[in-house]
Amino acid sequence: MKGLLFSLIIIALAACDKEEMGIESGNLNLSIQGLEDLGPDYVYEGWIITPSGPVSSGIFTVDANGMLSKNQFSIPQETLDTSTTFVLTIEPKVDPDPAPSKIHVLAGDFSASSANLSISHGAALGNDFGSVSGKFILATPSTATMDDEASGIWWLDPAGPTPTLNLPSLPEGWQYEGWAVINGTPVSTGTFTNVSGADSGEPFKGPAATPPFPGEDFVANAPAGLSFPTSLLGGAGVISIEPFPDNSPAPFTLKPLVGAIASDAGVHSLITMTQNLDFPTGTATK
Repeated sequence: MKGLLFSLIIIALAACDKEEMGIESGNLNLSIQGLEDLGPDYVYEGWIITPSGPVSSGIFTVDANGMLSKNQFSIPQETLDTSTTFVLTIEPKVDPDPAPSKIHVLAGDFSASSANLSISHGAALGNDFGSVSGKFILATPSTATMDDEASGIWWLDPAGPTPTLNLPSLPEGWQYEGWAVINGTPVSTGTFTNVSGADSGEPFKGPAATPPFPGEDFVANAPAGLSFPTSLLGGAGVISIEPFPDNSPAPFTLKPLVGAIASDAGVHSLITMTQNLDFPTGTATK
């Protein structure tokens, strides 16, 4: 009993000290839609930007249904009052760095007590990607045979060859990644930042050289569950925007371009992609 009374006295004294020091707490509330589960190794972290620099508002995770594990955070009222902007980042779950990472997902400026969050804010990706466009062809330049041309996807115009992707430059912490959806399974064609240069790797290609553009031939070293050479007919080509370092081998939630491949699509013919601009949004309220 004495221990309980002592604890209550300590708590009361601490509360009195805070009041005497003028330290008041306020709440930051988040309502965000469209975020994805980052898996076991990464978390989301909010930051409020003040004249003295960024201050963490706390971390949270998101489940498979997009629900936030926490959406209200207690912050000193003075800090909230001086904050001008909210920024959401992706951070390692075990993070030795107290500063924000370079992977800024959403941001918004406070107007009165509320901030509308988007990827297009200058403190996030800085673009709404409304001008993106792209085309690709089916071809396998790394093999000598013509029987497997539907097994490869390349973002180039063979008449040049010239690039067919129109994509804005990404800020630090982000990169593009190409994907082929094969029998319902997305398989990476590699990451890139330059639409007219080779991407990060070609683990599935044949023995011959390939053109210096994003793309891949799926003719060898198939991952588990797939068989190469394959056929991309009836599948799709996708361009995603990926965090770097990447939280998952699967495509990230930002997929600005998607191109369906008809079951009777011709090889070496340009296939036009469509915009897919359903990105995360939300509000932060203080």
